[in-house]
Amino acid sequence: MSQRNIVTLNNKVEMPVVGIGTFLLNPDEAEASVLNALKGGYRLIDTANAYVNEKAVGRAMKKSGIPREGIFLETKIWPA
Repeated sequence: MSQRNIVTLNNKVEMPVVGIGTFLLNPDEAEASVLNALKGGYRLIDTANAYVNEKAVGRAMKKSGIPREGIFLETKIWPA
């Protein structure tokens, strides 16, 4: 990934700025989409418990064969 597609956070962790979101994807769609995105070079995945597809995202990450450290996974915290 080129330098312009990465941002360095305050803690010096480098985060991709382009990724795949999983909002409104059912579990089967989420698994297939995330797996294809990872195979295509994406390393940032956005999900949330409210999307009810986190397990599918995890399956895709595992199936990809990419080490967990190589994937930047972001999620949301319920506001209450």
